[in-house]
Amino acid sequence: MYQPKTISTKEMVEDGDYPVYGANGVIGRYDKFNHEEPQLLITCRGATCGSVNVSEPFSWITGNSMVVRPKNDSVNLKFLEYLFRGGIDISKAITGAAQPQITRTNLEPIEFSYPDSFQEQQRIVGILDAAFDGIATAKANAEQNLQNARALFESHLHSLNAEKVPLGELVNITTGKLDANAAVEDGQYPFFTCSREIYAIDNYAYDCEAILLAGNNAVGDFNVKHYKGKFNAYQRTYVITANDLNRVLYRFLYFQMLKSLKQFKEQSVGAGTKFLKLGMIKDMLIALPSLAEQERIVEVLDFINDETQRLESLYQRKLAALDELKQSLLHQAFSGAL
Repeated sequence: MYQPKTISTKEMVEDGDYPVYGANGVIGRYDKFNHEEPQLLITCRGATCGSVNVSEPFSWITGNSMVVRPKNDSVNLKFLEYLFRGGIDISKAITGAAQPQITRTNLEPIEFSYPDSFQEQQRIVGILDAAFDGIATAKANAEQNLQNARALFESHLHSLNAEKVPLGELVNITTGKLDANAAVEDGQYPFFTCSREIYAIDNYAYDCEAILLAGNNAVGDFNVKHYKGKFNAYQRTYVITANDLNRVLYRFLYFQMLKSLKQFKEQSVGAGTKFLKLGMIKDMLIALPSLAEQERIVEVLDFINDETQRLESLYQRKLAALDELKQSLLHQAFSGAL
């Protein structure tokens, strides 16, 4: 077990021939390598301390990873990898709260059991390889189905064609008055901030139907919500109310705002934090068909949105179950029950 020599970011070469491995996989390229063979790497610094990677042949591995390899042929390298993925309690070797780390001194005393027979190790590796390949395929299928469900909703959301008008002609726009830390636990009313999460508060400033648009975000990932009733809002949250319900339905307006989030991200300004100016929102053009057509569109989009969320929940549960299955197989493998 050892930590190789670390090179700085400045030393890396953008078009280098060899990958550079840091704490969490490849972090760049370099024109030299310090390991010809694939190596088992244990992250030894940071929040992901203890996670496992395997390097490519001809790689530069930095000191943010611990290289672990068998001293002789008594332990199969792939078997050792699976051990670190579920057969060893690596948490015993982690020290430090603010900056977790693993040192060789802490890692060396950890004991583990393994079959004396190299053939038995290979048998277990073969079973786990086949099972994990099947799990990887199942996860890929679930993730693709999840993407397909989202893509179906997006395609319907962007398929609308109608005469466009500036949003400012249809709505009144204000902002909340409160600081983000005004939220309280178990408050009586919803408190809308720029977060996707809805918080709570004990007093309300609004009693109406409205569209709530996040006005700032660290990376420009804005969000929009539709609510009717008593609520309060953060000072950077835009509260949007229709000025003529004979022209636009709130639910239709919500979907039009949802459709425009990518445009808002592109138009947002600011360096550290991205934010939306009032003029950007007022000048945004939205399609405006008749009320009857809006009702039809809303009915279709609500149905597809509900179905998409149902599928998302289903596939997220499936992905979680597959992860649990991996851990269960590893437990069986290293308790002699496989």
